[in-house]
Amino acid sequence: MSPRITEQLQATASSGKYKPDLEVERLVGVARYIESHADDRLTLAVLAKRANLSPSRLQKKFKAAFGVSPKAFQDAARLGLLKGALRGGEDVTGAIFEAGFGSVSRVYGEASRSMGMTPASYRAGGVGERIYYAYRDSTLGPLMMAATARGVCFAEFGENRVLLLEQLRHEFSQAEIVRSAGESGIDLDAWIVALDAHLASNAPRPDLPLDLRGTSFQLKVWKFLLSIAEGDVVSYGELATGIGKPGSARAAASACAANRVSVLVPCHRVLAANGKLGGYRWGLERKRTLLELERHNRANRRTK
Repeated sequence: MSPRITEQLQATASSGKYKPDLEVERLVGVARYIESHADDRLTLAVLAKRANLSPSRLQKKFKAAFGVSPKAFQDAARLGLLKGALRGGEDVTGAIFEAGFGSVSRVYGEASRSMGMTPASYRAGGVGERIYYAYRDSTLGPLMMAATARGVCFAEFGENRVLLLEQLRHEFSQAEIVRSAGESGIDLDAWIVALDAHLASNAPRPDLPLDLRGTSFQLKVWKFLLSIAEGDVVSYGELATGIGKPGSARAAASACAANRVSVLVPCHRVLAANGKLGGYRWGLERKRTLLELERHNRANRRTK
């Protein structure tokens, strides 16, 4: 968790039925307290006292506003501390206790399920891997695609080649990052050309192998996105229900925002509950263009 996350939560909660001066500020205050004390033992009674609410009322109001219970929010905050410590080079055992988990066995039983891998594997950060990348000035702007031997692990739009390469190296800090030259055995240059052709001239969206990396929840979201047909859209609530987690629309939205593989994992097909575009990490204009492209393609198929 980060201050940016609680700001997003505040904006989301404020858009609902809660009165900012009575409830939202209290709830966001509790969320921020949990973030800053994620490694402490926090009881519902202690948090309720800070919000001047009963424990049962805090539980109900917090979950209604943010989609998760105070305990689940703290677990996520602790997981963020653990990941930060691991990325910072902390040894696994030290990182576990620094994040406030209290025991190694608990992390391997709980946090590893949330991370989609063991803490030791996460700490590796791609160590020993070779990741090839290719760049193209696509129809929707600067585009960089990268792949491991298993498939595409990164496909992002950005401002320019330099910033995109910096982002790739940040995402896979321990891997060897190599420019694709065509002889690698990975058809990356052809893949990025095929993706741009899809964006520019209504060519079919390339069906490429993917190497998706994230938490178990994120992987569920991304795999569901792959099942949404071209030209179709769903709401964040329908997405959450589709993965068997009704009530976790905000968490599903966060998983969409964490997607590293644009277009190929079609998070642009998810809209806000009111039918508006919602968010998109590569810009709403790109999201609008992608949706219009897909609707046009589907309409053309129906007339043939």
